[in-house]
Amino acid sequence: MPMPPLSLKARALRLLSTREHSRMELARKLARHAEEGDDIEALLDFLEKNNWLSEERFSESLIHRRSARYGNARIVAELQQHGIKGEALSELKAGLAEDETARCCEVWRRKFGELPQDAQERSKQMRFLLQRGFSQRAIQAAMKGVDLDEF
Repeated sequence: MPMPPLSLKARALRLLSTREHSRMELARKLARHAEEGDDIEALLDFLEKNNWLSEERFSESLIHRRSARYGNARIVAELQQHGIKGEALSELKAGLAEDETARCCEVWRRKFGELPQDAQERSKQMRFLLQRGFSQRAIQAAMKGVDLDEF
């Protein structure tokens, strides 16, 4: 005997039990299963009121998952894609800026591990770090200040 279809609330709780979601992302996922008369916004308000859905927790989770591999620009762009804006985004940017150079050095060390031998190799390494979203300042500091004995 087939199981009855899940309600929107059950789907939302199932999604939130696997990982944190932004309000916009959860609304998009639930919209596929919504029937006429379902109020997704009311459900999202209910989930936020009960602290099951939290933009702050989502932001912290995303930063934690991405910070070991990506720079500030890429992380902030992803947060904006998920609908995080305003003062919360400004606070997150400030928190990320504190350790960007150290994260850039670590990504460089894992990928390359040795100083570039010529200008072409240096350009390749810098392009890689730029594509990862690190700032010019962090890349310059990483390329100048890397001491391989520290690692």
